[in-house]
Amino acid sequence: MQPLTRRHFLKAATLTALSAPYIARPALAQTTVTVASLLGEDKPETRIWRYIAEKAEERLPGRFRFNIVANGALGGEKQVADSIRLGSVQASLSTVSALSSWVPQLQILDLPFLFRSPEHLGRVVAGPVGAELKGALADERFIVGGFIDYGARHLLTKTPVTRPEGLEGVTIRVINSPLHTGLWSAFGAVPVGIPITETYNALATGVADAMDLTKSAYAGFKLYEVVPCLTETGHIRASGVIYFSQGFWDGLDPEAQAVLEAISAEAALYFNALIVEDETAAMQTAHENGGIVFQPEDMDAWRAGARNVWADFAPAVGGMERIETVANT
Repeated sequence: MQPLTRRHFLKAATLTALSAPYIARPALAQTTVTVASLLGEDKPETRIWRYIAEKAEERLPGRFRFNIVANGALGGEKQVADSIRLGSVQASLSTVSALSSWVPQLQILDLPFLFRSPEHLGRVVAGPVGAELKGALADERFIVGGFIDYGARHLLTKTPVTRPEGLEGVTIRVINSPLHTGLWSAFGAVPVGIPITETYNALATGVADAMDLTKSAYAGFKLYEVVPCLTETGHIRASGVIYFSQGFWDGLDPEAQAVLEAISAEAALYFNALIVEDETAAMQTAHENGGIVFQPEDMDAWRAGARNVWADFAPAVGGMERIETVANT
């Protein structure tokens, strides 16, 4: 009998390994993520999802296929939010205004003349208020990946309006929420809720004669063609969320959830920077197509109307003391 040498041992081990049956690790199936975007490929609302898709492919190759449907083809914000809850759309962006019918506490981010700057808003959503709002949205089947800043909302009109009294009796398109309705009613306007995707036609046909919106979206929807006067009221800091359907989210493994959460946080910063750039380009486009910018007069009067809204909505957002705390953050 030959002695067992190291060479014999290695040969035997190799033969055993080669003769053993191959057991493959199960591959994770690719998941399609249908994303709704209100605007075109060149706008931040769509570019953010191209960014998220690219980063997801880098970190989890082959795990996701992002089907990004642009130009509002899947409906306005409320329609998309309903689809997110049902699971037929897996991801989108939304203003907090559009989600406040499910989570009234979100209206604290929509209070007029509350936020002094983008940095002020950023501190609030990164703190306890933001964490609480994320939890409330999760209870309604909306999983928040991050908060975003669409920029300030400004007054858009067919003829110049620089003082609050100029809105008396004017029909104004609003986000269909009690806060936005209450704000413009306080100035004597007649609010009418119209989805953003239908707003151009409503303004063109006289269903409404004014609205408010961010500069980026003003150009994105070519609204300078129907409401050429933009008064820089900056009355509301238009905050929003990157959000996912709970059914989609719950179907992911913990690693995929962690990766998408990290990418969403990065994407929120990317989006905010894009908005700043896009506002400059948007106003240049508006100017070239007949848009005119006006400065508001009598800001004390504008703010006085806003303070009434604070008082009216204090019970829904946690009380006046909480509003003052956010104001001083």
